[in-house]
Amino acid sequence: MGIRIHSSAVVHEKAVIGDGTQIWLFCQVRENVTIGENCVFGKNVYVDSDVTIGKNCKIQNNVSLFHGVTLEDGVFCGPHVCFTNDLRPRAVNPDLSVKGATDWIVSKTLIKKGAALGANSTIVCGTTIGEWAMVAAGSVVTKDVPDFALVRGNPARVVGYVFADGDTAVFEGDVAVSKKTGEKLVRGKDGVVRRGE
Repeated sequence: MGIRIHSSAVVHEKAVIGDGTQIWLFCQVRENVTIGENCVFGKNVYVDSDVTIGKNCKIQNNVSLFHGVTLEDGVFCGPHVCFTNDLRPRAVNPDLSVKGATDWIVSKTLIKKGAALGANSTIVCGTTIGEWAMVAAGSVVTKDVPDFALVRGNPARVVGYVFADGDTAVFEGDVAVSKKTGEKLVRGKDGVVRRGE
């Protein structure tokens, strides 16, 4: 299938790009980045050094993936999703000297398989977004998001659960079954929602 890189994109020679991936206008992919197969990067996407992106991900226009971010397979990032990577950002040290590369600590962020991040959502570093979770547009995620959870708001809070296809999970007791796909979600005694058998 081949890799497609637009002529205006800048991709570092030490980036590893999977077959079938498309990188469009004005994107920048830095050194030591790993991108899986069949990903699509919209216009003006920035991928910082050492970022890892799984296969079949869709990264829409104007998303910046900073050092410390990992996306597993099948992740969707809507337009203008904002990731942070420093919990205490400053331009200078207390003596007003400019901060250097060793003057800050990267906090890692993990977006698990199949998760979807809505347009203009902000993902504060040090968080994990669970498998097939969905973050509503404009939300600010400040803590971990459980698998299959639907979160929204500032700060983002769990307002429900969704199936892998994105449909809302309606629970009868502790079980929700998708009428379309038959997928089952079960709420355990610990309150955690998991895929059922």
